[in-house]
Amino acid sequence: MSSDYAATPSGVWRNRRVAEPSPIDVASVEYLASNASIAEAWKKVRANKGAPGVDRISIEQFPKWARPQWKVIREQLLEGQYRPTPTLRVEIPKESGGVRRLGIPCVLDRVVMQAIAKVLGELFNPTFSDYSYGYRPARSVQQAAKQAQAFYRQGYTVQIDIDLEKFFDTVNHDVLMVRVARKVKNKGLLKLLGRFLRAGVVVDGRLQPTKIGVPHQK
Repeated sequence: MSSDYAATPSGVWRNRRVAEPSPIDVASVEYLASNASIAEAWKKVRANKGAPGVDRISIEQFPKWARPQWKVIREQLLEGQYRPTPTLRVEIPKESGGVRRLGIPCVLDRVVMQAIAKVLGELFNPTFSDYSYGYRPARSVQQAAKQAQAFYRQGYTVQIDIDLEKFFDTVNHDVLMVRVARKVKNKGLLKLLGRFLRAGVVVDGRLQPTKIGVPHQK
Protein backbone atom coordinates (compact mmCIF):
# COMPACT_ATOMS: atom_id res chain seq x y z
CA MET A 1 0.00 0.00 0.00
CA SER A 2 1.10 3.58 -0.62
CA SER A 3 -0.19 7.04 0.32
CA ASP A 4 -1.94 9.33 -2.13
CA TYR A 5 -3.91 12.55 -1.74
CA ALA A 6 -7.35 13.31 -3.10
CA ALA A 7 -9.01 16.74 -3.41
CA THR A 8 -12.39 17.19 -1.70
CA PRO A 9 -15.09 19.68 -2.83
CA SER A 10 -13.96 22.05 -0.07
CA GLY A 11 -10.50 22.12 -1.52
CA VAL A 12 -8.90 20.18 1.35
CA TRP A 13 -6.51 17.40 0.33
CA ARG A 14 -7.07 14.22 2.26
CA ASN A 15 -4.69 11.31 2.58
CA ARG A 16 -5.99 8.04 1.20
CA ARG A 17 -4.57 4.56 0.83
CA VAL A 18 -3.95 3.32 -2.70
CA ALA A 19 -3.52 -0.36 -3.49
CA GLU A 20 -0.28 -1.05 -5.34
CA PRO A 21 -0.22 -3.73 -8.03
CA SER A 22 1.08 -7.09 -6.88
CA PRO A 23 4.64 -7.82 -8.01
CA ILE A 24 4.93 -10.19 -10.94
CA ASP A 25 6.30 -13.65 -10.13
CA VAL A 26 9.72 -13.90 -11.79
CA ALA A 27 9.10 -17.56 -12.67
CA SER A 28 6.09 -16.78 -14.85
CA VAL A 29 5.13 -16.16 -18.45
CA GLU A 30 4.01 -12.66 -17.46
CA TYR A 31 7.55 -11.81 -16.39
CA LEU A 32 9.44 -13.36 -19.30
CA ALA A 33 7.04 -11.77 -21.83
CA SER A 34 7.62 -8.28 -20.45
CA ASN A 35 9.33 -5.81 -22.76
CA ALA A 36 12.34 -5.52 -20.45
CA SER A 37 12.83 -9.30 -20.28
CA ILE A 38 12.53 -9.78 -24.03
CA ALA A 39 14.83 -6.82 -24.77
CA GLU A 40 17.52 -8.28 -22.51
CA ALA A 41 17.10 -11.72 -24.10
CA TRP A 42 17.38 -10.24 -27.61
CA LYS A 43 20.67 -8.53 -26.75
CA LYS A 44 22.19 -11.87 -25.75
CA VAL A 45 20.82 -13.69 -28.79
CA ARG A 46 22.12 -10.96 -31.10
CA ALA A 47 25.55 -11.09 -29.47
CA ASN A 48 25.71 -14.88 -29.88
CA LYS A 49 24.85 -14.56 -33.60
CA GLY A 50 24.24 -17.96 -35.21
CA ALA A 51 22.58 -19.32 -38.33
CA PRO A 52 18.87 -19.02 -39.22
CA GLY A 53 16.44 -21.77 -38.27
CA VAL A 54 13.79 -23.40 -40.44
CA ASP A 55 12.07 -20.05 -41.11
CA ARG A 56 15.31 -18.70 -42.69
CA ILE A 57 15.04 -15.42 -40.76
CA SER A 58 18.55 -14.28 -39.87
CA ILE A 59 19.75 -12.28 -36.87
CA GLU A 60 20.04 -9.22 -39.12
CA GLN A 61 16.51 -9.62 -40.51
CA PHE A 62 14.85 -10.39 -37.19
CA PRO A 63 14.21 -6.86 -35.76
CA LYS A 64 12.41 -5.66 -38.90
CA TRP A 65 10.34 -8.87 -38.98
CA ALA A 66 9.53 -9.00 -35.25
CA ARG A 67 8.62 -5.40 -34.37
CA PRO A 68 5.25 -5.26 -36.17
CA GLN A 69 4.33 -8.72 -34.85
CA TRP A 70 5.47 -8.39 -31.24
CA LYS A 71 2.05 -7.44 -29.85
CA VAL A 72 0.51 -10.62 -31.27
CA ILE A 73 3.48 -12.75 -30.18
CA ARG A 74 3.25 -11.38 -26.63
CA GLU A 75 -0.48 -12.11 -26.50
CA GLN A 76 0.20 -15.66 -27.64
CA LEU A 77 2.72 -16.10 -24.82
CA LEU A 78 0.39 -14.66 -22.19
CA GLU A 79 -2.62 -16.66 -23.38
CA GLY A 80 -0.74 -19.95 -23.66
CA GLN A 81 -1.10 -20.06 -27.45
CA TYR A 82 2.58 -19.67 -28.41
CA ARG A 83 3.93 -22.69 -30.27
CA PRO A 84 7.68 -23.01 -30.85
CA THR A 85 8.89 -23.78 -34.36
CA PRO A 86 10.59 -27.15 -34.95
CA THR A 87 14.38 -27.02 -34.67
CA LEU A 88 16.62 -27.39 -37.72
CA ARG A 89 18.84 -30.41 -37.06
CA VAL A 90 22.30 -30.46 -38.64
CA GLU A 91 25.36 -32.63 -38.16
CA ILE A 92 28.96 -31.45 -38.00
CA PRO A 93 32.05 -33.70 -37.94
CA LYS A 94 33.90 -34.18 -34.63
CA GLU A 95 37.68 -34.11 -34.44
CA SER A 96 37.61 -37.43 -32.60
CA GLY A 97 35.49 -39.00 -35.33
CA GLY A 98 31.79 -39.30 -35.90
CA VAL A 99 29.42 -36.36 -35.91
CA ARG A 100 27.80 -34.02 -33.45
CA ARG A 101 24.11 -33.27 -33.85
CA LEU A 102 23.19 -29.63 -33.45
CA GLY A 103 19.77 -28.05 -33.15
CA ILE A 104 19.29 -24.58 -34.65
CA PRO A 105 16.09 -22.90 -33.42
CA CYS A 106 14.60 -19.95 -35.26
CA VAL A 107 15.66 -16.57 -33.86
CA LEU A 108 12.30 -15.85 -32.22
CA ASP A 109 12.42 -19.11 -30.30
CA ARG A 110 16.00 -18.34 -29.27
CA VAL A 111 14.84 -15.04 -27.79
CA VAL A 112 12.00 -16.70 -25.86
CA MET A 113 14.32 -19.50 -24.68
CA GLN A 114 16.89 -16.97 -23.51
CA ALA A 115 14.21 -15.22 -21.46
CA ILE A 116 13.18 -18.59 -19.99
CA ALA A 117 16.82 -19.47 -19.25
CA LYS A 118 17.26 -16.28 -17.22
CA VAL A 119 14.12 -17.02 -15.20
CA LEU A 120 15.14 -20.62 -14.50
CA GLY A 121 18.72 -19.62 -13.79
CA GLU A 122 17.61 -17.27 -11.03
CA LEU A 123 15.67 -20.13 -9.47
CA PHE A 124 18.11 -23.01 -9.83
CA ASN A 125 21.62 -21.49 -9.78
CA PRO A 126 21.53 -20.74 -6.03
CA THR A 127 20.84 -24.43 -5.37
CA PHE A 128 23.92 -25.71 -7.22
CA SER A 129 27.20 -26.63 -5.58
CA ASP A 130 29.83 -23.91 -5.27
CA TYR A 131 32.12 -26.34 -7.10
CA SER A 132 29.82 -26.62 -10.12
CA TYR A 133 31.25 -24.79 -13.15
CA GLY A 134 29.46 -26.21 -16.20
CA TYR A 135 26.87 -24.14 -18.09
CA ARG A 136 26.73 -21.47 -15.37
CA PRO A 137 27.07 -17.69 -15.66
CA ALA A 138 30.44 -16.16 -14.71
CA ARG A 139 31.99 -19.65 -14.52
CA SER A 140 34.62 -21.17 -16.79
CA VAL A 141 36.79 -24.19 -17.50
CA GLN A 142 39.77 -22.21 -16.22
CA GLN A 143 38.07 -21.74 -12.85
CA ALA A 144 37.34 -25.46 -12.66
CA ALA A 145 41.00 -26.25 -13.40
CA LYS A 146 42.18 -23.87 -10.66
CA GLN A 147 39.79 -25.48 -8.20
CA ALA A 148 41.12 -28.93 -9.11
CA GLN A 149 44.66 -27.69 -8.46
CA ALA A 150 43.54 -26.31 -5.11
CA PHE A 151 42.08 -29.68 -4.14
CA TYR A 152 45.36 -31.34 -5.13
CA ARG A 153 47.33 -29.00 -2.86
CA GLN A 154 44.93 -29.93 -0.04
CA GLY A 155 46.00 -33.56 -0.40
CA TYR A 156 43.30 -34.98 -2.67
CA THR A 157 44.94 -37.23 -5.28
CA VAL A 158 42.02 -39.02 -6.98
CA GLN A 159 40.12 -37.44 -9.86
CA ILE A 160 37.08 -39.02 -11.51
CA ASP A 161 36.15 -38.08 -15.09
CA ILE A 162 32.56 -38.90 -16.02
CA ASP A 163 30.86 -38.12 -19.32
CA LEU A 164 27.20 -39.00 -19.84
CA GLU A 165 27.26 -40.07 -23.48
CA LYS A 166 24.40 -38.62 -25.54
CA PHE A 167 22.77 -37.27 -22.38
CA PHE A 168 20.87 -34.48 -24.14
CA ASP A 169 19.57 -36.98 -26.69
CA THR A 170 18.02 -39.17 -23.99
CA VAL A 171 16.48 -36.70 -21.52
CA ASN A 172 13.15 -38.04 -20.25
CA HIS A 173 10.60 -35.25 -20.65
CA ASP A 174 8.34 -36.40 -17.83
CA VAL A 175 11.19 -36.76 -15.32
CA LEU A 176 12.57 -33.35 -16.30
CA MET A 177 9.22 -31.56 -16.00
CA VAL A 178 8.48 -33.13 -12.60
CA ARG A 179 11.76 -31.78 -11.26
CA VAL A 180 11.28 -28.33 -12.78
CA ALA A 181 7.76 -28.18 -11.34
CA ARG A 182 9.20 -28.52 -7.84
CA LYS A 183 10.32 -24.90 -8.13
CA VAL A 184 8.25 -23.46 -10.99
CA LYS A 185 4.60 -23.14 -9.99
CA ASN A 186 3.37 -21.03 -12.90
CA LYS A 187 1.31 -23.35 -15.12
CA GLY A 188 1.76 -21.13 -18.16
CA LEU A 189 5.55 -21.36 -17.95
CA LEU A 190 5.46 -25.13 -17.43
CA LYS A 191 3.18 -25.49 -20.45
CA LEU A 192 5.56 -23.39 -22.56
CA LEU A 193 8.55 -25.47 -21.49
CA GLY A 194 6.73 -28.66 -22.44
CA ARG A 195 5.98 -27.27 -25.88
CA PHE A 196 9.63 -26.47 -26.47
CA LEU A 197 10.60 -30.02 -25.54
CA ARG A 198 8.02 -31.47 -27.94
CA ALA A 199 8.50 -28.98 -30.79
CA GLY A 200 10.17 -31.55 -33.01
CA VAL A 201 13.16 -31.33 -35.34
CA VAL A 202 13.53 -30.99 -39.09
CA VAL A 203 16.08 -33.41 -40.58
CA ASP A 204 16.74 -33.30 -44.33
CA GLY A 205 13.49 -31.42 -44.83
CA ARG A 206 11.35 -33.87 -42.86
CA LEU A 207 9.71 -33.20 -39.49
CA GLN A 208 10.51 -35.69 -36.75
CA PRO A 209 8.83 -35.76 -33.32
CA THR A 210 10.90 -35.33 -30.16
CA LYS A 211 9.50 -37.78 -27.63
CA ILE A 212 12.75 -37.84 -25.67
CA GLY A 213 15.80 -35.63 -25.55
CA VAL A 214 16.31 -31.90 -25.79
CA PRO A 215 15.91 -30.71 -29.41
CA HIS A 216 17.52 -27.28 -28.95
CA GLN A 217 21.14 -28.31 -28.57
CA LYS A 218 24.19 -26.18 -29.32
